[in-house]
Amino acid sequence: MYQTMYDLKKATVMPDDHAIRQTLKSILLLGGLFALLSGCSNGSEDNPPVPRFSLSGTVSSAAGSIVDSDVNDPRAIYEPNNTPDEAQPIPSPVMLGGYVNEAGTGYDGPSFLSGDRSDYFRVSLAANQTITLNIADFKTGDLDLYLYDNNGTDLIKKSTGLGKTESLTNLQAGDYVVEVYAYSGYTNYALVVGQNIAPAATSRRVSSDDFVPGDVVVRFKDTALTLNSNQTPMARAVSLGLHFKAGANDRAMLLALGDLQDRQASFQALGITSAKNARQTRQFRSTDPKEQLKLDTLQVIKALRKRNDVLYAEPNYIRRAKLTPSDQYYKLQWHYPLINLPAAWEESTGEASVIVAVIDTGVLLDHPDLAGQFSADGGYDFIRSDAISKDKQPGIDTDPNDPGDSATGGSSFHGTHVAGTVAAATNFDSGGKGVAGVAPGVKIMPLRVLGTGGGTSYDILQAVRYAASLPNDSNDVPASKADIINLSLGGGAYSQAEQAVYTDARNAGVIIIAAAGNESTSNPSYPAAYAGVISVSAVDINKQLAPYSNFGTSIDVAAPGGNTGRDINGDGYSDGVLSTAGDDSGNNIAFVYKFYQGTSMAAPHMAGVVALMKSIHSGLTPDDVDNLLISGEIVEDIGGSGRDDQFGHGLIDALKAVEEAKVLANGGTIPDKPQLSVTPASLNFGASLSSLPLSVVNGGSGTLTIVDPISDDADWLTVTADTVDGSGLGSYQVTVDRTNLSAGTYTASITVTPSDSTLPAVTVPVIQQVGGQGATSDVGYHYVLLVDPKTGKAISSQWSGLPQDGNYHFQLDDIPFPEGQQYTIFAGTDQNNDGVICDAGEACGVYLSRSQPKTIDADDSHSGLNFVSGFGIGLQGQSTSAIPPRGIAIPRQQTKQVQ
Repeated sequence: MYQTMYDLKKATVMPDDHAIRQTLKSILLLGGLFALLSGCSNGSEDNPPVPRFSLSGTVSSAAGSIVDSDVNDPRAIYEPNNTPDEAQPIPSPVMLGGYVNEAGTGYDGPSFLSGDRSDYFRVSLAANQTITLNIADFKTGDLDLYLYDNNGTDLIKKSTGLGKTESLTNLQAGDYVVEVYAYSGYTNYALVVGQNIAPAATSRRVSSDDFVPGDVVVRFKDTALTLNSNQTPMARAVSLGLHFKAGANDRAMLLALGDLQDRQASFQALGITSAKNARQTRQFRSTDPKEQLKLDTLQVIKALRKRNDVLYAEPNYIRRAKLTPSDQYYKLQWHYPLINLPAAWEESTGEASVIVAVIDTGVLLDHPDLAGQFSADGGYDFIRSDAISKDKQPGIDTDPNDPGDSATGGSSFHGTHVAGTVAAATNFDSGGKGVAGVAPGVKIMPLRVLGTGGGTSYDILQAVRYAASLPNDSNDVPASKADIINLSLGGGAYSQAEQAVYTDARNAGVIIIAAAGNESTSNPSYPAAYAGVISVSAVDINKQLAPYSNFGTSIDVAAPGGNTGRDINGDGYSDGVLSTAGDDSGNNIAFVYKFYQGTSMAAPHMAGVVALMKSIHSGLTPDDVDNLLISGEIVEDIGGSGRDDQFGHGLIDALKAVEEAKVLANGGTIPDKPQLSVTPASLNFGASLSSLPLSVVNGGSGTLTIVDPISDDADWLTVTADTVDGSGLGSYQVTVDRTNLSAGTYTASITVTPSDSTLPAVTVPVIQQVGGQGATSDVGYHYVLLVDPKTGKAISSQWSGLPQDGNYHFQLDDIPFPEGQQYTIFAGTDQNNDGVICDAGEACGVYLSRSQPKTIDADDSHSGLNFVSGFGIGLQGQSTSAIPPRGIAIPRQQTKQVQ
């Protein structure tokens, strides 16, 4: 009897330097199916010559990407941008990769001795655009962010924290100068300029943040307290030139700055006056006394956080209630408004009595956005093979924690991402961190079945049986069975044994949801194609079928899966699905947040919405969900009228779903609540796009009519109806005309107005770039490396060079392919000149793509090996202590250089 091996529906890690090494050991099993077969030798002892082949292709720069013009790589083009007069022009929106260092810090190279402390950039900004600085290695470098007027002389705003992110929002449209400044040390960075499309709380220290001027919240390390056990909190504060207000030695203290004279004493005690006085006069001074006290407070906090005896130092923030999640990265989760989720949260955020089983790679149980979100039984690990499990526990066990699925680092932590979409902890008041989940009030049952190379059908079926409280190999069942099962995995072969188990689970009342597959084919993928399983295809931000998504007769419903190759909303980040994740590229597992794409990401959106329905109507059955899908009552019909093979019955609509659950729960009628929903929330045409779709729908119930025509406020912008009904609802095409426009950044807005004056209009910001800087992306001097996936090391024959119109055309000749040899192709920058590509803050890419990395076999020469390289970031929790990824060493002496 054969066992079926499944691979998870692989998600794209975009743009994320921390995860690139997952490809070295976690290459997709495309198609997902193979049999365990034995082989035999032909008995020959001949040693034929090792075949050699050529490999060629093109690496394209990611759209909207630019490189710092004075990085530390001696092979890169060098043009200084160290002063406002030398400011490098950049487009907007943009993702820019760069490097700065204090003199004498960092790696040997052009900037080591003299330093490259400031990078200045000239940019045209629309009103309320956000500039975010992501610091690649905040352990080695403390960077600050400054915004000046067009001359680079008058300081407008600043962000001067000590963490991994700095961020500013400009208030007025105009031309500006942006400075990235190395307050200390050295590091790569990613500078993101994007449209500010949604509110979110942050934990960065910016003078414009709302905190009590003069107050500092400090917690000293226990070791420091032991050494100074006789020192009172008041004496400790006095020794730092501060005033004691509240707290104790064994917990956080509230300290305060005094008057101007006291502040000078505090500055001296903390060594602040030894910093660059000229720079302090320019950037830490204000004519407003209250603003000056806030700036002084930030300086004291920065100095305290550098001390070895301080565990943490923070402002005393003022918090206020908000109507939307305050989680730090919620504004980047475009995929929730796409399915009307914020409106659904008004009805329910989930009940703890509802359980969603996530059958996947396991979950990082200690992730700060998932801790406390698990069911009482704690989950289970059903991986029987120690070679697949890699958890150092023989056979199946009670620990579903994910140790990673790659022996060389860069694991996917796929189950953690899926679980976060279902039910990441979400704060609807204030002070939230991380991301939001679809149904944060429900519980997750983590069941581990996938490890290194995938997982077997037998193990998966045991997990399904456990979730449904059916007999299984653990000889145990949970106290409460799962209400919903999410399966973001699959393969290409039908199994009668599997169908039987899924039927049994459904008959037990469990609603089963599965990813449709990422092969862009109509061929059925299992378990999604089994009877009784809800198959979920994936859409992008435009509600169009994602390019990777499967389709066909088995599709039941669509949900957001993302597309990491685009940035349609112009927020500066890829349009992937953002959720919880891990990073084991360093010496420990760091808790981070990543953009993935895939039907794996679509399925948990559907699972979360069904969990909200179950929270409202505890009697919800699998038949109920099927009937509601078939009737079209809980979806937005985005394809052909009725069911179609791309989207099934339509795109899941969370508000419609919870309202229908209320109807089932109490037999009442759905109140008429029309709600105008327009997606995407913003449009970014960049420098080359001329047309983008815009969807206008009634996200609620009742009647909604749109005032015709939809208005815009620019001569170069046109909105035309595409497929629209008599109420003005449907799909529109938005086009831009760059004719006769001079080079620069242009912004406008589209306003969609309901005919009912009691309903608010919706405004969609539009941005485009004309000529000038940004017409062609450029991610810097690149190295193309052939990497042995078994060792994670590059072979000696390589290529390096500069782009031609944003593209890197490489050819590698005479590549040895001994029997069984495979290679993975990586490409990336080495901005800091550490001799490594694809470490933190560098541009990086892999063939075929980050969503479907592919090895090259020894069958013939290969051409057309095309893929994309771009700068990435790993969004991290405030408590993370991440070690930057190791990257891939460049065999510099034997690299073929092409200028």
